[in-house]
Parts: sequence; structure tokens; C-alpha cells
Amino acid sequence: MRVTSDLTRHLRDPRILAEAEVTGAAFEVRNPSSGVLLATLPDMGVPETRAAIERASVVQPAWAGLPAKDRSQLMRRWHDLVLAHIDDLAAILTAEMGKPLGEARSEVQHAAAYIEWYAEEAKRVYGETFPAPSTDRRMFVIKQPVGIVGTITPWNFPASMVARKVAPALAVGCPVILKPAEQTPLVAVALQRLALDAGFPDGVFQLVLASEGQAVGYELCTHPKVRKISFTGSTEVGRLLMRQCADQIKKVSLELGGSAPFIVFDDADIDAAVDGAVQAKFRNAGQTCTSANRIYVQSAVYDTFAEKLAAHVADLRVGDGFEPTVSVGPLIDEAALRKVTHHVEDAVLRGAQVLCGGGRVGETGTFFAPTVLTHVDHGMLVACDETFGPVAPVIRFETVEDVIHQANDTIYGLAAYFYATELRKVWRVAEALDYGMIGINTGRMSSEAAPFGGLKQSGIGREGSRHGMEDYLDMKYLCMGNI
Repeated sequence: MRVTSDLTRHLRDPRILAEAEVTGAAFEVRNPSSGVLLATLPDMGVPETRAAIERASVVQPAWAGLPAKDRSQLMRRWHDLVLAHIDDLAAILTAEMGKPLGEARSEVQHAAAYIEWYAEEAKRVYGETFPAPSTDRRMFVIKQPVGIVGTITPWNFPASMVARKVAPALAVGCPVILKPAEQTPLVAVALQRLALDAGFPDGVFQLVLASEGQAVGYELCTHPKVRKISFTGSTEVGRLLMRQCADQIKKVSLELGGSAPFIVFDDADIDAAVDGAVQAKFRNAGQTCTSANRIYVQSAVYDTFAEKLAAHVADLRVGDGFEPTVSVGPLIDEAALRKVTHHVEDAVLRGAQVLCGGGRVGETGTFFAPTVLTHVDHGMLVACDETFGPVAPVIRFETVEDVIHQANDTIYGLAAYFYATELRKVWRVAEALDYGMIGINTGRMSSEAAPFGGLKQSGIGREGSRHGMEDYLDMKYLCMGNI
């Protein structure tokens, strides 16, 4: 592995990244803030994926048969190593993804929390006994690991998404083959290295690094020895992977796109709602599947909310994630910058007003100013497409019925947020919103202890919590006659 950056001391730490010369095809990883080359990695494909599957198939029986307590102890050691190297991991994450160092550090802590949670849950995979209809039988249910798991993770949370998928699979006894996003593979390599240092057997947790995921994804989806696919990314790619898994009726977990509504009712605490909107919209420069994509504000408080939000957003500092006062980092690449720019230009052309921000920041890097738009309607791209950037479109609404209809009028159903204080309204809206996760008077709701996932075309299955174990387990019914 060839490394060329000021982070050499992190990337060359043998406890973090293994040194290996690249031979044959390779791809580059660059810092989105500066364009600086961070590393050159081997560009793997179908042969490497098949080899990884074969290695996993060899170790799978022994790993599944290991006592749960032993797997738990390995995972606990992995957790402890992650926290021991949190500063190095955060630095790697910021370098390859761009988010502010404080956010990166928080993400690494979140990743460690998933590992810890599933280290504990590894010992709590329970079966059932239940009454038989006659005295000559006994009836049981046991749960067993599904087998080899193929996982594909995104670039926007390259540490926590790895942990959220890999940890439950390893906990129950499934070997994992991970294809991390090509933009942000370094922190995944580091996490795998720490897992090996913790004592995980070779072949139990493997990486396939690739600049283009189509061939690797197809091999994982169609290979008969891979029993489950877990993917986080776009709905378009999720549909493709689901089709590729269909012939084998393979287990699939999908965490896909979102278009989260953020609703502010006239009885809300406006200052709290502004703080929540900033959290839900501008964390990770808006590059979050649960990001508030459409901000609905009731007419009576619309102007007040918009003014306070713009004042708060105008104080957010944009820049390189290593600078201590920066709160919004770069977009992941030029394509993302073009999309966000196009969405804002389309909104302005159609009558939206820019209260703050509105364009690119600087001539180098992929920075976009945190932006607040008012007079937004549903004919604008910012209201009907997932912007995935630091742009807050504020839409006026009149009644509860009106905003529920507008909020649900989408193919997506991942996350939603609303602010209100009247209890009857809170229950009514929470039950009516067609989303898998709802934040009520809060802009952040992710936790390793809670089920993460969506409805409609935002995905299938849940990650995190005890429910996140179930997709990696097969249920087997045993009926035993008297001996």
C-alpha cells in the first residue's frame, strides 16, 4: 500500500493499516477538502471476491460452532482496541471523507458502541419451547447463523456503517466479506486490522477493495455460498441487488434512500426546533440518509422560524475538517457539488429566496455554503429529490392534515422529525407519518440500542438493537418424538 499524505504516521501504524505494495490494478483515495492523494490501493474484482468466499466457507463451520461467550470476548477486545485508537481512526476518517474531526471522533465512538452492543448480544440468541398438541412430542425452535454474509457500505459514515453491519453478523457466527465504498476504504481497512489484532481468525472478516462495485456486488449476490446480503446506499442500487439475489431467494437487508420531512407546528418550542433542524440538516454537510430534506413550518411561525434558522446557519463555519472551528466539511466529490448547486439554482429559478449561503465556497475542495431557502414549493428539486447536501428548504403549511399528506407523498419512508407540544397532536402525527423512525422534539435519534430502518422504498430489515440480530439468523423448528 503506497501512502502519500501528512497522515503517514497514522496510516503506517502497523496496528492500523498493513503495509503492502500494490501490484496490478490500483485506485486512489483522495482528501475531498484538498484533493491530496492519501493512498493507492489494490483494485480487486471477481477473482478476489471468489477467493474471499472460499476462505470464508472454510472457516464458517468452526466460527459458527464457537461458543457464544468466546465470540463475545473477541468482540469486546475489538471494541477496546477501537477506542484505544480513536484519535487515529478519526484522523483517517476525516482525511478520506472530510467531515469535521469532532464528528469523525463521535462516529468512531458510535462504531465502538455497536461492537460493544453486539458483543453483549452474542450471548443472548435464544430459542423457544412451546406446548405440543399431544404427549408423544416435544416442540422447540432454535436459531442458527445464516452463513456467509456479503456487506456493502457507503462513504458517508464509513466507520459506523461497517460496525453496524459486521458486528451482529460476527456476533451470531457468520463470516463477513465487506466491500467498503471506494471513496472511503481506509477506515474500514483500519477496523479490520484491529479486529485481526483482537484475535479474530483469518477468513472470518475479509475486505474486498474495489474502485467500482458492480462486479463485486454481482458476485456476492449470485454466489451460492453467500447466504445473505446487507447493503446501505441508493434505492436504485438496492433494487438491482435485490433482483440479483432473487434467483436464490437470498436473505437481503437494505437501508436505502430517504427524503426526511422535518415539521414545525405552531405550538412548538421554536428555538429548540431551530437547534434540531441544524442537527438534522447540517450534520455531515447534509450527507446523511436521515437528513432533513424538507422542512415544513406552520404559517403562524414560518417567518420567525426561517429568520432564526438562517441566523444560526450563517454562523456555521465551512472548511477542512482538521481545522478546529469548522462545523461543516466538504461534499464527498465534484458530482455531489454539482448536484447541490443544481438544486439551489433550480429553486431560485422557480421563485425560492436565499436567506443565507447559496453557492460554492472557495476554488479548491468541494465546499458548499450552508444554505436556507424560503418560498419553496413541491415543484422544486430540493423538495422532491434527495439533495444530500447542506441546503435547508423551508416550506409553508397550514393544517395538520395538509402537512401529513405532503410529508407522506414520497416513495421513501426512512426518517421523519416533528416539533409540537400538544400531546394529542403528538400521538396523532407520530402514528400518521409513514416512516420507520420518527424523532419527536429532537433532531438526532440514532442509537445502537434502537432499530434503524425504513418503510416503503427506503429499505428492508432493521439494524441496531436486538432486532438487528434476527436478519443474520435462521429459525429452525424441531419436533421430537418420545424416545
